[in-house]
Amino acid sequence: MERGLFRVNASRSKLIVMATQNYYDALGVSRNASQNDIRQAFRKLARTYHPDLNPGDKAAEKRFKEISEANEVLSNSENRKKYDRYGDKWKHADEIEAKFGAGGPPFTWRTGRPRRGYGSPSGIDDLLGGFGDVFSAGAAAPSRSLETDVQIDLEEAYSGTVRRVTITEGGRVRRIEVAIPAGVDNGSVVRVRPGEGQDLLLKVAVAPHPRFTRTGNDLYLDIDVPFEDVILGGKAVVQTIKGMLDVTVPAESRGGQRIRLAGQGMPKLGQPDARGDLYLVVRPVMPTGLSDEERGLVEKLKAARRKG
Repeated sequence: MERGLFRVNASRSKLIVMATQNYYDALGVSRNASQNDIRQAFRKLARTYHPDLNPGDKAAEKRFKEISEANEVLSNSENRKKYDRYGDKWKHADEIEAKFGAGGPPFTWRTGRPRRGYGSPSGIDDLLGGFGDVFSAGAAAPSRSLETDVQIDLEEAYSGTVRRVTITEGGRVRRIEVAIPAGVDNGSVVRVRPGEGQDLLLKVAVAPHPRFTRTGNDLYLDIDVPFEDVILGGKAVVQTIKGMLDVTVPAESRGGQRIRLAGQGMPKLGQPDARGDLYLVVRPVMPTGLSDEERGLVEKLKAARRKG
């Protein structure tokens, strides 16, 4: 499924959203599914299709983005109500009800994603790659602005990405690749000015990640640590957003204790060389299926602790 592409006719003020995704089918749940059902379905699928678990598998990457978008909408009760009522036009439910009534608006505005390798030879008229003042956080739209929501994943927010925009005005079609800078977060707005007195605003939403939690520019990641390493200290191999790292787990760590990896978080918006931190949250893993020898050692430890 393509994402990030929208078409605008600047001479008219009405719009309609076009999409092909059925979010319930994407997650494999019924329209009567509970929020818990939706959450569990997403987590199960995310464990199967996440790009970290399927390196180089484009089909898995595409599937993961589809289920992330579906989860983003259906896990929000208000958005889900709009989707159930208006289907693919849910994003503009309030505007449709306020301005258009039951009649359909006359032109399309749909989301899509550019193919790799797009450039001038393929007919792109403009390439907006400089970040400068093209992004802001929560910027107010001027009177002649047009806007759309764009969803990206955390990896794209980390490295930066592009979205392709097609504008139709007076019968002339212009195609623009809009650069979305590294470090964007939910609510960040990318602004481009394709013409005099006209702004296009792309409001960014970052899809939830199955492993990382983001707070500002910092990332949090739970790591499972065998209980003996929690007690004695040890090494852990961690998959960060950039790659694999060897990490030292301090002796006598506690459950929930954080290990800070400076500069391993998200880049700061407008300062790509400055980064937040990654916090590894220790989750001790208790052993199961102990042998008689192992159980005996634990009992000796227990007895020694009591004497102490």
